Amino acid sequence: MPNRSSSFDVAVVGAGVIGLAVAWRAAQRGLKVIVLERGAEPARETSSVAAGMLAPISEALATEVALMRLGLASVSAYPEFVEELHDATGMDTGYLRCGTLLAARDGDEAEALERELALRERFGLAVHRLRPSEARLREAALAPTLRLALEIPDDHAIDPRKLTAALADALTAAGGELRLGATVASVETAGERATGARLADGERVAAEQVVVAAGPWSSSLDGIPPGAAVPVHPVKGQILRLHDPAGPGLLTRVVRFTGGYVVPRGDGRYVLGATMEERGFDTTVTAGAVFELLRDASELLPSVTELVIDELSAGLRPATPDNAPAIGSGAISGLHWATGHFRHGILLTPITAQIVAAGLAGDDPGELASEFAPTRFAAVAV
Repeated sequence: MPNRSSSFDVAVVGAGVIGLAVAWRAAQRGLKVIVLERGAEPARETSSVAAGMLAPISEALATEVALMRLGLASVSAYPEFVEELHDATGMDTGYLRCGTLLAARDGDEAEALERELALRERFGLAVHRLRPSEARLREAALAPTLRLALEIPDDHAIDPRKLTAALADALTAAGGELRLGATVASVETAGERATGARLADGERVAAEQVVVAAGPWSSSLDGIPPGAAVPVHPVKGQILRLHDPAGPGLLTRVVRFTGGYVVPRGDGRYVLGATMEERGFDTTVTAGAVFELLRDASELLPSVTELVIDELSAGLRPATPDNAPAIGSGAISGLHWATGHFRHGILLTPITAQIVAAGLAGDDPGELASEFAPTRFAAVAV
């Protein structure tokens, strides 16, 4: 058993997009940071499978007003966030100010879109109702059978794989350490305070503060006192990556429809997703799911069937009981959480990093953070 010991201001458990962003922001504040990642590469789980939609307006729900506000704050922070990353690393993040079309294939879906329009207008969000002919002027690949569309110009998209690669580089450039192949078995505590992490090989990594950013695996860490844990469970999503041999041009905007979406990367590559399945930690890809995604997409975009399939994959979204993230200080001193983002991890990356890094530095995390305090799950069984 190794007998190594090291000490840091902050130990972040998990090198997904959230963990990397939190660590980068903490390192920028002068904190000595280490990110502990069990994999051989950073961001190879949930983050690598994400489609990268930055869509707080498209995804707004009347029952999730606080989450919508958090998403709007995060999407407004994205331009400066990606510019900072580019300045720090010279790397492209695949950020596109592309907008979204919500599309209806039949009368029932058109009625549902009218209700979605009314909801967004009630909140004062930018949205435009389009007749089928107007929508097809914007996106010629849409089927003539389209019944109705809503245009949402302020939703954008990003390439999560490029984003996480840039974050990993930015972290090390800022003086942070990224340790791969470091499986965290437990959070170390003394009394009512987190004091570091214990790795599966027995090594102890001492830290003044610990951030749990392990996505759907956040609830599997030992050592957290009863009542102080955040309950997180996996929700499976199957997704396809495709490309057009003719190059870009099939779509310039994200197209969303009941049960799925198509996201352009701007270079002839597209992402088609995604299922929503309660299957535990299963990440198998099934023929039925692929068939249904292609069938539904082809009803709106017939030429999607001519694209070349590059990758079929399944990822696990980290969900909490109320489908909202746990961001900030936990129930014991020195323990922070940045998990449970469910479908919004990429969208909420800048604002999550801002909130958690502020808390790590002893600053006020801001009013938005209060609705997502991890302590709301205190005493909930995991």
